[in-house]
This record gives sequence, C-alpha cells and structure tokens, in this order.
Amino acid sequence: MTDAAAARTREERIRDTHQRLADDVDTWVSTASEAGTPYLVPLSFLWDGTSVVISTVRTSPTSRNLLASGGQVRLAFGATRDVILVEGVAEPIEGDVLDEELAAAFAAKTGFDPREENEPYQYFRIRPRRVQAWREVDELAGRTLMKDGEWLTAEAT
Repeated sequence: MTDAAAARTREERIRDTHQRLADDVDTWVSTASEAGTPYLVPLSFLWDGTSVVISTVRTSPTSRNLLASGGQVRLAFGATRDVILVEGVAEPIEGDVLDEELAAAFAAKTGFDPREENEPYQYFRIRPRRVQAWREVDELAGRTLMKDGEWLTAEAT
C-alpha cells in the first residue's frame, strides 16, 4: 500500500526520526561475529537524545559481537515502508559506572529492568554515525539524515 502524501522534507524526516526514537520501544539490532557471521535480534532501547541505549545478556551473541568488533552495529526501526536505519558504534557501559538515572529511565521506557535479572546483563551506548529514513521510493533521494555523526541541514546533499 502506498501513501499519496508528498515526500517529506529533510527537516520533517529529522523531526519524525527524533519522534520515533523517543516513542518506539524496540529495534532490530544487527551485528556480526569475528568470522563475519551475521546476527539479528530485536531488543528494547532507550533514546537519550543523542544515543541509543540497549541491554542484553552479557554472554549473548549480540554482546559478544559488539565487544569483539569494536562496537560496529546497525539498527532498524519501523516497517519497510517507514524505516529508519542507524549505523553506529556501541560502547559498553560497565556496571560500576552505570548511571542509576540512565538504568531507571531504560527500565521505565522499556518495561524491563536488566538489573533485576539473574543473569548479568551488559548495557551498550550506541552513538549514531549515519542515519537514513524513508517511506516510499519518492523519499529515497535525500534519505541520509546524518553523516559522520552530524545531522544534515536542508542545504546538505
């Protein structure tokens, strides 16, 4: 099904992207092993205004892959006809420096508190380096909203 609405401007897409990051609860997280084996899993997240925070079992393939790869990660939000793709770098947030306010905000947003689980969980802060968003083919041009960690302006190509 297609939407007859006109393609959004970059400013509208950036605004919509920020809103989705603030409102959505889950994202698809894509990592790869050292051997290059892809791994895809849905995880809950918190957008803190500049980065995406996720948490997963410390021994999970996602956690192992992020720690071994220098944190290379891709995230996908939404359906195929209203998608946001984020390429970024995940940094582990160690338990001894985990900000209680951040952990509480994550639990409140996601409805899940990793601190209460029996298995140890690892938090990661994902800093976006590239963000793309589009709905239909008419939004493919200009789909890049962030490049090298900087949001683009209306004049940028």
